[in-house]
Amino acid sequence: MDLSSLTIPLLASVLAIAFVIYLIFNIMKQNAGNEKMVQISKLIQQGARAFLKREYTYVGIFVIIIAVLISVAPFLTNVELGWETAVAFVIGAIMSALAGYIGMSIATRANSRTTQGAIDGGVKGALGVAISGGAVMGMSVVGLSLLGLIFVIFIFKGNPSIVNGYAMGASLVALFARSGGGIFTKGADMGADLVGKVEAGIPEDDPRNPAVIADNVGDNVGDVAGLGADLLESYVESIIAAMAIAAGMGIVAGPKLQLLPLLIASAGVVSSIIGVIYVKVMGRRNPQSALMGGTYISAILTAIGTFFIVKFHGAAFDGYSIYGPFYATIAGVLSGIIVGFMSEYYTSSKYKPVRTLAEDSQSGAALTVTGGLSVGMASTAIPVVVLAVAVLISYHFAGIYGVAMAAFGMLATTGMVVAVDSYGPVADNAGGIAEMAELDPKVRNITDNLDAVGNTTAAIGKGFAIGSAAFAALALVSAYMKVADVAVADIKEPHVIMGLLIGGMLPFLFSSMLFKAVSRSAYKMIEEVRRQFKEISGLMEGKAMPDSAKCVDISTRGAIQGMLVPGTLAILTPVVIGLFLGKEALAGLLIGSLITGLMLGIQMANSGGAMDNAKKYIEEGNFGGKGSDTHKAAVIGDTVGDPLKDTVGPSINILIKLMSVISLVLAPLFR
Repeated sequence: MDLSSLTIPLLASVLAIAFVIYLIFNIMKQNAGNEKMVQISKLIQQGARAFLKREYTYVGIFVIIIAVLISVAPFLTNVELGWETAVAFVIGAIMSALAGYIGMSIATRANSRTTQGAIDGGVKGALGVAISGGAVMGMSVVGLSLLGLIFVIFIFKGNPSIVNGYAMGASLVALFARSGGGIFTKGADMGADLVGKVEAGIPEDDPRNPAVIADNVGDNVGDVAGLGADLLESYVESIIAAMAIAAGMGIVAGPKLQLLPLLIASAGVVSSIIGVIYVKVMGRRNPQSALMGGTYISAILTAIGTFFIVKFHGAAFDGYSIYGPFYATIAGVLSGIIVGFMSEYYTSSKYKPVRTLAEDSQSGAALTVTGGLSVGMASTAIPVVVLAVAVLISYHFAGIYGVAMAAFGMLATTGMVVAVDSYGPVADNAGGIAEMAELDPKVRNITDNLDAVGNTTAAIGKGFAIGSAAFAALALVSAYMKVADVAVADIKEPHVIMGLLIGGMLPFLFSSMLFKAVSRSAYKMIEEVRRQFKEISGLMEGKAMPDSAKCVDISTRGAIQGMLVPGTLAILTPVVIGLFLGKEALAGLLIGSLITGLMLGIQMANSGGAMDNAKKYIEEGNFGGKGSDTHKAAVIGDTVGDPLKDTVGPSINILIKLMSVISLVLAPLFR
């Protein structure tokens, strides 16, 4: 690949970063509200910074150890690793961590400004600030990841075995960011809800509840920094998978096909910026229509750009048409839209599944939970069939390279998808600040409306994440088999069967570990909130302040302790299987984990989203409204659903991608 051809992707990454800088200045000049609002926002900022500092310290230790091991590998075995791969690995980790830190820092500053925006400008004023806060995360993801990838390609001349290390670094940070952030936010959320809402009967985000600040911190470290790292990983890996597959396609087609995903990513950057601007302009009355419209506009513009990019910069290869990658990319875009719509259908209160779930809650929490699980299970059918058809179509038009391009088709507008998803936590924080600052209830109504929309867009984002994870993991597995010289994973071979079974089990074991971590953190949080209600004189009367810092510390320690073992499991399993059972068994492991992980990821994300929005539908005045027995049942259902949608479900797709990319990087060792 001619390195001079990287000019357009480089300019696109710089444009994304420039747009981030513009958004940051625009957000910071907005009114942050009264003194109490500013004080609450600062507490959330401090808690988020403290958590990320501790989390990144532990992640940094993992990064250093793995980088050293990669560097010394050539001295221990005859493998094609070394310091270059280690450098690419570290750069990938740094870019992922940096994007998460920037996005979270601005999201925690946009929260009170969103609240003030609701006071000054109603829905449009609040939405404008919230989507800008989310867009900082979204455009940081695409800008920094693309810039880092171009830098690695440039300094190492596009060597695939080295560039793969960049994806591995981003993937490692994503796993810890998603799982750690998810444990933090759900441990705090469960403690705040079960003691505050159910036991004490006080409103959500009541300033008397000591876990409220930790809950609001968790929204940012889990659903902003964690989500950003998640989709950054998918974004990078889908590009690198396509490049790795194209690397062996000859001196004419290979370089062109390696460049193709980078050029399409450039079109996606421009399209995402236009989508964000559309939301800011059109979000006056119907926030959900504006957010979905911005998402669809970004996808359509990217599809149009892809056609012309393929026409003028593509190449025919292996009997496939020059337009083969275009058709494959469109298959990915369309499948992503369908998966996103199905997530919306099963999690939005506009549609029958959530409304029926809310109605069933009149009979108690047991029906809320079983109904919510049923909704999530049913929601796997159409997305999985759609993804299977998309794989078939993309393979038909462009082979395994087409599958990789289909994965990237889903993720070409990552900037917009992350912006829409990250807007939700900003709106949620804004509602919490409105409650804690005791503002006019009309302000909370506006932010609650935006928050409900945010839950739906978050479900759509999770649908994109798990769908793209399946595509990217499949492409990475194919690239691994090619590099490791595995012609076929024969299911008649006992080692392959063993790998399939272990791989199929791993998402369940991984999920169990995360559930236990959330439960332990929530238990400690519940005990602390009960203690403060009991021991702090005047707290329940509003005459004393709770010790919020103690609750933030409990969530931080619980998250750090809870993420280490699952993270280590994900890192070591492919290494152990590859070394002791062989490269064919490892291929089986990756396929087994992909199949069960895909189902679990979709089911958990949509079950949790449905239970959350059923609660919010009841809070709007349906089936008895707030304070009724139906509402209490829905709150318990939501508490069960929270770790499903915000901790376990999103972490599973990172598990399958991380194991795949580790296998690809270490393939020479297993060969």
